[in-house]
Amino acid sequence: MKRCAWAKNQLLNDYHDHIWGKPQHDEKMLFKMLILEGLQAGLSWEIILKKEEAYRQALDDFDYKKIALYDERKYEELMNTPYLIKNKLKMKAIITNAKAFLDVQKEFQSFDSYIWSFVDFKPIAHTYQASSDVPSFDELSTRISHDLKKRGFRFVGPTIIYSYLQAIGIYNDHEIDCDFY
Repeated sequence: MKRCAWAKNQLLNDYHDHIWGKPQHDEKMLFKMLILEGLQAGLSWEIILKKEEAYRQALDDFDYKKIALYDERKYEELMNTPYLIKNKLKMKAIITNAKAFLDVQKEFQSFDSYIWSFVDFKPIAHTYQASSDVPSFDELSTRISHDLKKRGFRFVGPTIIYSYLQAIGIYNDHEIDCDFY
């Protein structure tokens, strides 16, 4: 089987084969991937995937409705939870983003409707020969980043949002000779 060059081990293969680039419309998964992409800033994706289960347990299975209600005590508990990244700004952003996610749902009936409206509800398949050809951000990720920031989201810069668009299948950036293209 031919995969993108970055899928170099079983953990990355599983992510590549089953999640990355596949159109996602489930609200909980859209929130989870937004959180994981924000956590990745400055780290490797492999580190985040290794910590995903710890985050799932610590964050009530990525239940954004529960996370939006987290108080200072819960924040401190999370900061002391083993295996989680001890970055205060990233941890606060998880709670802030859960609240903003709910606000977007109220306005657009779902986060899915909001995020997919940027591409007229149709995935975009790029034609990159190699992973090294893929940009770190583009006009669309910049536009979405600005809009999310206006809505109160944190850790949603253009590069994070570009990766997010890949993760949720708005962008199909599989290499053109990858079996998953």
